[in-house]
Amino acid sequence: MPGAGRGAGGPPERGGPREVAGRAVAGPAGRAGARAAGEAERSAAAVTRAEEALERATEEAEELAERLAVAEEAAAGDGDAEEPDTSVRDRLAADGANARQTEMEARLQVRTHEERVKGLAGRADALDRGARAEREARARAEQLRARLRHEAQVASAVASGARQLLAHVELSLVRAGQERDAAERAKAERERELDAARGLGRDLKGELDKLTDSVHRGEVLGAEKRMRIEQLESKALEELGVEPAGLIAEYGPDQLVPPSLPAEGEVLPETGSDSGSAAGEHPRNQPVRYVRGQQEKRLKAAERAYQQLGKVNPLALEEFAALEERHQFLSEQLEDLKKTRADLLQVVKEVDERVEQVFTEAYRDTAREFEGVFSRLFPGGEGRLVLTDPENMLTTGVDVEARPPGKKVKRLSLLSGGERSLTAVALLVSIFKARPSPFYVMDEVEAALDDTNLQRLIRIMQELQEASQLIVITHQKRTMEVADALYGVSMQGDGVSKVISQRLR
Repeated sequence: MPGAGRGAGGPPERGGPREVAGRAVAGPAGRAGARAAGEAERSAAAVTRAEEALERATEEAEELAERLAVAEEAAAGDGDAEEPDTSVRDRLAADGANARQTEMEARLQVRTHEERVKGLAGRADALDRGARAEREARARAEQLRARLRHEAQVASAVASGARQLLAHVELSLVRAGQERDAAERAKAERERELDAARGLGRDLKGELDKLTDSVHRGEVLGAEKRMRIEQLESKALEELGVEPAGLIAEYGPDQLVPPSLPAEGEVLPETGSDSGSAAGEHPRNQPVRYVRGQQEKRLKAAERAYQQLGKVNPLALEEFAALEERHQFLSEQLEDLKKTRADLLQVVKEVDERVEQVFTEAYRDTAREFEGVFSRLFPGGEGRLVLTDPENMLTTGVDVEARPPGKKVKRLSLLSGGERSLTAVALLVSIFKARPSPFYVMDEVEAALDDTNLQRLIRIMQELQEASQLIVITHQKRTMEVADALYGVSMQGDGVSKVISQRLR
């Protein structure tokens, strides 16, 4: 086993992962097989010893059984004889029991050793299979190692050729580097020349673009001028009926511009005693030389004045009369609305005052009744109604403070379910007492109450019966007992509800 990891042709190779794994597994497998063989031999010897002990115990048990049978026959055949000694009989019985116990233990040992031998045999078979698998793995590892040696030889030859090739490549790289440096220097020189040529070309192109744009703008301006001149000639011919030549001869830039009329409300200054001669000698009344900028400003001022005049509306008087009539109608409607608003505000004020008065009276009566009803439903307790905003009775809320006997809480949220239910009933009854009604309808208001509290509520209901009619929906028998009439709703098998009534008083 230890030498199985070496190759047939020489010392073991390093670096083979499968070979190392094979050697690592072969050692434990051999040792486990040896241990399993030793344990099997010891178990076989133990089984043999147990079988011998079993045979001895069986013989002793048979001998004791025969002796016991002989003693019993002797005792049965000699009826008038003296009874045998009980100590001898007890000793024989004890010996028989011991023999049976020894036989039982021997059988158990034999069974135990047999099971152990079977287990060891199975383990030995498993180890044999593992050893066979390991031998097969070692064989595959030997084949792999041989292939790797061959591949290593091939790789060595390839490496030798590669080293030679590398030397040639390095030489070529040196020459190529020299040639590349020369090419880069030449390339840099050409790139500098190309950059200079490109810069010159960009400058020339910029100048060309400027000249082209200038020529294009000149052409566009010339076309616009020609079109404008044609439009002006057509307009003069259509509106004034004057040819362009006559228009230039009479109103050309070389002609003096006639004086402009004084503006509305303008007073010319006086230069002497004769006002007429002063007005005639004023520079504004004298013809002036044509200046384009001044005349354009004069034209714009005239156009603005013309636009301010607007179009003449021949129906302006009729529209003014209609608007005046509508204004008078809307003014009257507005006055009516103001009066109506004042009346409505007065009505709202009166309603608010009445609501505030009614609510204040109802609150006071309900608060007074609530204290009495609460003390009756909770003997020894205190309850009251508190306004959240006493200064504003129209928007205030109402808080219920309840303190059952033996408790210090005031908020309903801190009470139990039955206490909250009874407090709500107290508030409801207080409203009934403060503002009586012909009848009241209550739906299972006493469902969460115990017998004591239910009896208190029933007494209050009996008081309400004196002045009003009570309709109570309930499942409590004690509430039904004080009723004058009972109405029950029952559903039969056909799914149709049926009302059953019974008058008690």
